[in-house]
Amino acid sequence: MPNVSKEEIASAREMDLLTYLRAFEPDELVRFSGDTYCTRTHDSLKISNGKWYWFSQNIGGRSALDYLIKVKEMSFLDAVKVLNGQAVQMIHCEKPPPAARKLLLPQLDTNTDKAVAYLKSRGIHQKIIAYCIQHGLLFQAKGGNDVIFVGYDTKGVQRYAAVRSMTTDYKGEATGSDKHFSFALVADERPVREVHVFEAAIDAMSYASLKIMYCKDWRKIAYLSLAGVFASKRANVVPVALEQFLKDHPQITKVVLHLDNDRVGRQAAESIMGGLDKKYTVLNRPPRAGKDVNDYLRMEITNRNREEQGR
Repeated sequence: MPNVSKEEIASAREMDLLTYLRAFEPDELVRFSGDTYCTRTHDSLKISNGKWYWFSQNIGGRSALDYLIKVKEMSFLDAVKVLNGQAVQMIHCEKPPPAARKLLLPQLDTNTDKAVAYLKSRGIHQKIIAYCIQHGLLFQAKGGNDVIFVGYDTKGVQRYAAVRSMTTDYKGEATGSDKHFSFALVADERPVREVHVFEAAIDAMSYASLKIMYCKDWRKIAYLSLAGVFASKRANVVPVALEQFLKDHPQITKVVLHLDNDRVGRQAAESIMGGLDKKYTVLNRPPRAGKDVNDYLRMEITNRNREEQGR
């Protein structure tokens, strides 16, 4: 190998990603939970037990060398030099954005009966379910165990898919998912001025269902899922899904946050409000009760049913 010795290659292979980030890119390192970390740039890239895996791109490895080649897209030679301290400045050089990865959806079922039944059991209104199916936002994986929520870019290309089990607690993303283009409901043909933001697609659908329950026009606003949030040590961080949505919908003037009633949700809301300060009217409206908006929807349905039975 020109310009690097076998000893330098061996040394580069020995460095794990956590050690590398602590030494060379400490601002990129974010504690996710316990001994698990993620990077500030890629929150779905998890580091644990000496290994790392970038879930949204379905790639992973053990060493920092793997990371520099697969994530930073450095050549093998340059990566070895960086890890041996010969070209540290190369870490920060600008690169053109990589080509969009192809979204690979799971094999889809011929119907959505189980998904419809599952979402109804979560309190989602039939009109919202029907709209999502009609517009290709909602699918059922073959075998009927998973429901899939799809996000599109402005050209109508599928770019993101959240996969949620209907029988277990599993939540994941389809291979090639890009969180910039998360699940969103924008039903009004006229440009909407207001976007309501949620952690998950089911929460977005739940809020639209509450609108119908309260006899309000659910189409007057946009609904966006962030595809999850995480606690960031850096202040004023705007998730990429919201950042992209606001870029694609420049007419938006108002952002309303409905994140979960937990520590991570509250921290994320505070961070987003700081990041959007003076640019938009930003309101923080977590659910009045329950952990998330879907919890609150089901509580409202239960209360309404009790009231009707008591008449």
